[in-house]
Amino acid sequence: MLNQAQIKFLRKQGHVLKPYIWIGQNGITKNILAEIEQALSVHELVKMSVKVGGREEKQTVVDQVSEQMNAECIQLVGNIALFFRKNPRKSKIELPV
Repeated sequence: MLNQAQIKFLRKQGHVLKPYIWIGQNGITKNILAEIEQALSVHELVKMSVKVGGREEKQTVVDQVSEQMNAECIQLVGNIALFFRKNPRKSKIELPV
């Protein structure tokens, strides 16, 4: 679980990122999950474009990604979600204490 300082730090880091994964009307597929897994393993902080239905559907997709990928949703604004998962073997992002 991240504290407020860490979340603020990650939001700042994620601000300059472009969406790396696009989730469309088909929702979460095996291929999308494989791409998310690879992206989180390599980059740790990944921005995604989630263009599905309304607010509730977006939140459902974000919750599914968080649960299945063991990642934390840092921010969901409009169609853009920011996810973080620390790589225990070779971490690139040093979080503040």
